[in-house]
Amino acid sequence: MTAETAMKILVVDDFSATRQVVKNTLEQFGFNNIEEVADGYSALVRLKSALFDFVIMDWGISQMSGLDLLKQIRADPELKHIPVLMVTEDHLQENVVVAIKAGLNDYIIRPFEANIFAEKLEKIFQDLNLP
Repeated sequence: MTAETAMKILVVDDFSATRQVVKNTLEQFGFNNIEEVADGYSALVRLKSALFDFVIMDWGISQMSGLDLLKQIRADPELKHIPVLMVTEDHLQENVVVAIKAGLNDYIIRPFEANIFAEKLEKIFQDLNLP
């Protein structure tokens, strides 16, 4: 990974096992400043109370959908710059199109291979000119 591995990442998913898989994958790439929450409301509270550099979230989270959380992030002047990667089982094309129109940086379908995950991160970092 060429990205700054000290960046602070928020992982949002209802299922702790899924959050752990994402966290373990990120740690394999050298990221170790990772927080996790189980729902959209908690994610928004954390995002507003701490500085995060990146959000990785599921489409189908509780309290508010991943799409609603994305829209909240993009509507907030303090948060709108944060890149968002959606990790989801839901690979319906219309959902992906709606999310990208709402400002999603990229998505990956679960279960994912570590190398595909790494490619998605690299693409986002390149698109945003991150180190």
